[in-house]
Amino acid sequence: MTTRRQFILSVATIPAGLLVLQACSSSNPSDLSYEETARKTWRHSEGGLSDSSSLLHELVRYATLAPSSHNTQCWKFRVEERSIALLPDLSRRCPAVDPDDHHLFVSLGCASENLIQAALAKGLHGEARFDASADGIVNVALESTKSVVSPLFEAIPKRQCTRTEFDGKPLSNAELKLLEQAGSGNGVRVLLLNDSRAMEQVLEYVVQGNTTQMQDPAFVEELEAWIRFSGDEAVRTGDGLFTRSTGNPVITRWLGSLLFKLFFTPKSENDKYARHIRSSAGIAVFASEANDKRHWVEAGRCYERFALQAAALGIRNAMLNQPIEVLALRPQFANHLGIGGQRPDLVVRFGRGPEMPRSLRRPLQAVLV
Repeated sequence: MTTRRQFILSVATIPAGLLVLQACSSSNPSDLSYEETARKTWRHSEGGLSDSSSLLHELVRYATLAPSSHNTQCWKFRVEERSIALLPDLSRRCPAVDPDDHHLFVSLGCASENLIQAALAKGLHGEARFDASADGIVNVALESTKSVVSPLFEAIPKRQCTRTEFDGKPLSNAELKLLEQAGSGNGVRVLLLNDSRAMEQVLEYVVQGNTTQMQDPAFVEELEAWIRFSGDEAVRTGDGLFTRSTGNPVITRWLGSLLFKLFFTPKSENDKYARHIRSSAGIAVFASEANDKRHWVEAGRCYERFALQAAALGIRNAMLNQPIEVLALRPQFANHLGIGGQRPDLVVRFGRGPEMPRSLRRPLQAVLV
């Protein structure tokens, strides 16, 4: 994404007649409904759930508030009497940035963790099992238990990937310990890097990865396809990366696409990532013992607990996955971290900063099968 300043400067150079057309096209009622749609999306349950079917569907709604690469929402849900199955939606995969579907299965793990946290708050114990023989389905079996409303559950509507600068202040040792505990799991561990030298070294890998990706036309085309330049577009699709979420102004697609092609450059992006990393309190790297779908799902669950714990503490986070998305760079990055043959699954910066406008979600009927 280009910076807000670059978008504003580029808009300022456009002839006045085009800006009039832009203003007229932005008056669509759907643009005005973005805030209301976001409010209805990012909320806790409103009112009682009258029956088992309503409860299970509400658990699916909580699951859909999980993150996914480019906000593709690459999942489907099959609701049964005492379980909910999460299935990969391969029609929403991103082959340029995620050719082996790693991020897709991480997203399934994130969604299953949200579901389990929400189920516990509603008096159900959820047990997630990965079925490698059934196209990578994650089955969450549900059994009645005592209701426990945890801080992680309370944080579900607060969690977001915050793509902006943070305040640069360090976290306390107690906060770092809570994040580390939340981000650890079965065969997955999280490495917390919070000294400036280590973070600068990660920045070097981020810049290498970002430069490589931006020289790939397929990557750039895929990314642009998932950007939602206006509130109208964000509301209509219910997915993708809304420009306001990155601090950029609302603009029509034809104009946004033009500016994207003109100003989305390796230098502008690398400069942005340098500011983002240097304003962060630290960087978390999630690493799996084995490079398979089962561990990718577990990495997603660990990251989601980390993100929910962060949100509960008022801490923001955002992805820096370029070093692990470029195949030639990933083993170099792993060796640099001293984790050898383990796969680094996710790279995440964290710190305190402002809340940004929210991404949206598709309606339940679009994800139920």
